[in-house]
Amino acid sequence: MSSERTDAGAGGARDLVIPTPSGRVRGRWETVGSPSSRAHGRETAQVAAFRGIPYAEAPTGARRFRAPVPKAPWDGIRDATANGATPQRIGDPRALIPEPSVDGDDTLHVTVLTPDPSPDANLPVLVWIHGGGYTTGSPASPWYGNGTFARDGVVTVLVSYRLGFDGFGWIEGVPQNRGVRDWLAALEWVQRHVGAFGGDPSRVTVAGQSAGGGAVLTLLGMRAAEGLFARAWAASPALADVPEQTARALAARLGDRLGIGAHGGVPLLETMRRTTERDVLRAQPKARRGAGRGLYRLADELLAIGPVVDGELVERPTMEALAAGAGATVPLVVGAMHDELALTEALVPRWLHGATGALRAIPSSVTLGAAHVDAATRRAYVAANPDAARAGAGALACRYLSDVIFGGAVVGAAHAREHASDPSVRARRTLEHPDAAVRAGERVPAALAEGADTWAYRFDWASPTRGGAVHCVDVPFAFDALGDAHADHLVGVDAPQSLADAVHGAMVAFATGGDPGWQPWSDEPGATRILGAASDVVADPAPTVDPAGWSRVAPLITAGIAPRRPRVPGPRS
Repeated sequence: MSSERTDAGAGGARDLVIPTPSGRVRGRWETVGSPSSRAHGRETAQVAAFRGIPYAEAPTGARRFRAPVPKAPWDGIRDATANGATPQRIGDPRALIPEPSVDGDDTLHVTVLTPDPSPDANLPVLVWIHGGGYTTGSPASPWYGNGTFARDGVVTVLVSYRLGFDGFGWIEGVPQNRGVRDWLAALEWVQRHVGAFGGDPSRVTVAGQSAGGGAVLTLLGMRAAEGLFARAWAASPALADVPEQTARALAARLGDRLGIGAHGGVPLLETMRRTTERDVLRAQPKARRGAGRGLYRLADELLAIGPVVDGELVERPTMEALAAGAGATVPLVVGAMHDELALTEALVPRWLHGATGALRAIPSSVTLGAAHVDAATRRAYVAANPDAARAGAGALACRYLSDVIFGGAVVGAAHAREHASDPSVRARRTLEHPDAAVRAGERVPAALAEGADTWAYRFDWASPTRGGAVHCVDVPFAFDALGDAHADHLVGVDAPQSLADAVHGAMVAFATGGDPGWQPWSDEPGATRILGAASDVVADPAPTVDPAGWSRVAPLITAGIAPRRPRVPGPRS
């Protein structure tokens, strides 16, 4: 081991100190193993955990609303035995994933978990970006930090990044997309530092769920992120792709509510600095409400705060970037839940509680008509989704929103990468390239190289406590975290460990060798791994692959409704 020393910490825990390019850090050896995995005969393991290591200076004072500033090296030993401060100040009591808030200013940090902190270990690396709609969420989740990926030979890095308006709001006079810049800064830190923890910087997989999955696709489409990761896994990706006009309109509404807008204009840096975090957090939800109207626009409202297509850092909408070849050489796994937004009392807004039965009684055709879906697309979508249509208007509305936001992103990403890898498309773009060396075939940029594989999946196992395969149900399976109180609440006490072995095992296999273990979409368009099929529940080694697993989304794809394209508002909408 490369640790300088090992000694007893609190409660007899073993601490260790390792050198890094920024200075020495103290971590702690921890015992890893979920209650369920142990009950099924899996032995516990020891992993070294280093929590809350800053990759950038605290975003306070003059650094608030600025691009992240790399953390200056330190003298002495920095303690990294406890979770760092989180940008999330108050957790959502309705959150399905345990993501606690931690007080403090040093919110731009990473947690590293490793089975072997030796500089010559050269282990694969998984960088995890948490979800939360770009406004909430925390890397301090006991699931994310449970060490199961490290137990299985993958160095794990958990990223903390700025949320809400501080991270993604439009402010004149400062760099936009500060939360995106945080992701980039953390990935750059990984490239420089992960070797000290036993990781191989050339084998980095960036992964995330929900907003974190959207972050993965956003990064995949960005030139600024090229070379910072080798593989990508996007679970239930919630792509924001906020148009600049939408970001400006929301900023103006927030400025009006805070009393700092210049007669409805976008707030300036000097006026925003007079606000407190609490001021912004209180005004943010109400400012977001003006971003959407109607069923489709509800999706725009839910994702009104997030990465902005600013033409500079995020140069173009993500699907356009992928279709143009961005991230083409990076293998991608992308998938979503069977019913991300199922119509259950646990998931619908509070004002709809008690009304789900009435919603189910409304004819399904009325739902899509109210969403301004044309008659032909309505008929095709109802025919492709007979189970949701039979359940009534509410169920069909939830299926529609699920497919617009999540299923559409899965199919859209797969189709975009399929388009980018088409030989005729690559040949045309080569001839049109502004660089003469590229046109002459003397140089092949990454965006014109032969494309890497894309794999798709759909998670079908229905949680008995949530009434379906809904948003977040997959997360305790991904982190092999079954059996604790939080997991029992989300997926029940009898959730199949064999499914956790399948989901977690696929992620480990992908991070380690670049193949999750089923037929890629790029070989057979439409091929979709069904996670939670009977083969997973009974631990059948042959995975279930549906040759057209996302065909239900096809009518929305054909109509241009999915993947979601945020609507651009008027000046004061």
